[in-house]
Amino acid sequence: MDAIISDIHSNVVALKAVLADIEKFACRRIICLGDIIGYGPWPLDCVDFAMGFSLTVLGNHEDAVLFEPVGFNLRAEEAITWSRSQLNNRAVPVELRRARWNFLGDLPRKKQEGDILYVHGTPREPTREYLFPKDIVDKERIETLFKTFEHIVFSGHTHIAGIFTPEGYINPPVDRRIDLDGFEKVIVNVGAVGQPRDNDWRASYVLFDGRFVVYRRVEYDIQKVVDEIKANPHLDNYLAERLMKGM
Repeated sequence: MDAIISDIHSNVVALKAVLADIEKFACRRIICLGDIIGYGPWPLDCVDFAMGFSLTVLGNHEDAVLFEPVGFNLRAEEAITWSRSQLNNRAVPVELRRARWNFLGDLPRKKQEGDILYVHGTPREPTREYLFPKDIVDKERIETLFKTFEHIVFSGHTHIAGIFTPEGYINPPVDRRIDLDGFEKVIVNVGAVGQPRDNDWRASYVLFDGRFVVYRRVEYDIQKVVDEIKANPHLDNYLAERLMKGM
């Protein structure tokens, strides 16, 4: 059994709650689909946790902190600028600063394991391309995307948990096994740990045993995160407000 998470976004309170939930299932690996940082108040803590995961792929927020925040709105760009300053904090021992930067710089854009592909965005553009539930009506785009992989893709990026097939979109039930072998091809968005946007503030992740996937939603002390964001002059209060609304 693997646990697959995504979009932690510097929310270490949500991450710790998810990790505690994962412990119940004797998971073999924790796989992270990127965006460890950005938006939230604890980038360094989240990077340190991610350094212990079995696999992490590059998210667009890691790409932004390494290079430039291309296409980011002002709130997101400000959070990236602040996160970069934390990673460069000279009060931190140089060995730890170097280890964190090396970890981020070495993240792969995608990872293929047999007929399973792990990405942050889409199989066509692993780091930055979005695939929203509403996009399922664009038949040409869906057909093109589904030609780019073999069987199963796990992704994040949109912060919206859901399953895409060539025929349509599935809003996944929580705590029910879904047989992925029942689909010739499927894209599984695991949702977000640190900032869900599907009108449910609870952290989202999936369990996967090689055939069946199970969606989990985990409650955490969201008020603690809201208060910490609002107390940080480098983070916009809107990031706290949207967290509460799950949007």
